[in-house]
Amino acid sequence: MRTGYELPHSTALEAESVHIIREVAATFERPVLLFSGGKDSAVLLELARRAFWPAPPPFPLLHIDTGHNFDEVIEFRDRTVERLGMDLVVGSVQDDIDTGRVVERAGETRNRLQTTTLLRTLREHRFDAAFGGARRDEEKARAKERVFSFRGTDGGWDPRAQRPEVWNLYNGRHRRGEHIRVFPLSNWTELDIWEYIEQTDIELPSLYYAHRRTVVERDGMLLSAGRFVTPEPGEQTREATVRFRTVGDATCTGCVESTAATAAEVIAETAAARITERGATRADDRISDSGMEDRKREGYF
Repeated sequence: MRTGYELPHSTALEAESVHIIREVAATFERPVLLFSGGKDSAVLLELARRAFWPAPPPFPLLHIDTGHNFDEVIEFRDRTVERLGMDLVVGSVQDDIDTGRVVERAGETRNRLQTTTLLRTLREHRFDAAFGGARRDEEKARAKERVFSFRGTDGGWDPRAQRPEVWNLYNGRHRRGEHIRVFPLSNWTELDIWEYIEQTDIELPSLYYAHRRTVVERDGMLLSAGRFVTPEPGEQTREATVRFRTVGDATCTGCVESTAATAAEVIAETAAARITERGATRADDRISDSGMEDRKREGYF
């Protein structure tokens, strides 16, 4: 005879994330939720709404805009913010380029430049906690993260300076100028995310589902050909039916050939996949074996 009460897997994940979000709201003065318009941030926003329903989440949204985003993502971001009546803070990488705070180098993506913009925006608005949608299954540096990731006055991440998290007890103590990155989706997987999207009918940008697009193959990836990516000498564009597993800078985010046009079909594909979404479609993670960790030490997401 079984005793006790056991939650379904997706419900247990949801309950853990809601607990983390409420813990932050109760213990920090000025939290903010990083919202890029991607699938993970869309799930994170839905969890935040459920955590405080029927009241709205007691914090704004923050998007670090590289200026090289997919049009579908920006349209979805703005439409979602308007529909929910949320406050949106936008940190512009282009502003930092124009003022000389960062230098854009030819041939490089703007991903690394986001760090300066993120840290500047957090300081200007005095945010002391920033929710992020990172998951431990995405990449090995992110697998090292705590749920409450302590960041020093320079915004950098030191994996040796992180705090133990025992029995779901989180330590958000920080001094002025320091802050905490909070990852409520740490224990979720890509498959968990998609199953939750299907179960709760979360809207996403259309490029997450199969569609026809002009692409160019580069370094073993399919990039969307357009104003941000133009064919180099010897490269040819072609039409393909594709979808995106992850969404980032259009200059370094690849797509995969797919006919999955619904969440259920994406779930079936994801269950059979043997490469993580970032490993398969993010050129910025191929800089070096420690590329993500190096960026995180500088203050990256």
